[in-house]
Amino acid sequence: MRASGTFTVPEYTPVPVPEGDIKTAVGVGVATMRKEFQGEIAGRSTTLFTAAFDHAAGVGTYLAMESFEGRLHDAEGTFNFAHSATTLGVGREGDYFVIVPSSGTAALAGITGTGGITIDEDGTHHIHVDYELPA
Repeated sequence: MRASGTFTVPEYTPVPVPEGDIKTAVGVGVATMRKEFQGEIAGRSTTLFTAAFDHAAGVGTYLAMESFEGRLHDAEGTFNFAHSATTLGVGREGDYFVIVPSSGTAALAGITGTGGITIDEDGTHHIHVDYELPA
């Protein structure tokens, strides 16, 4: 089954990272995020976000682990999902999105699946989750 929605990021908080002894052209950063979802996917999440990103060029890659609480269609509960992507200044590539096995609770217990995130030119963030629940 597919659930779709949009989300906003009302909170983005960079986290200090100890400086390592290897220097690259693009530094690695860590942040926490809070997201709010609307649509067939409704609820909130907290995210641990890691990225190597050149803000001036809009080029980089991120990795995120997210904990979601809310509903997909009429099923409510919690689960984790991981996602990553690379941007070369315009668009995204190398997208990855997976629900963490055995992470679901309540009506989302046993959830499995994949999904994706897209961003419109105006900055609107879209999410879809293709999921299955045990019978």
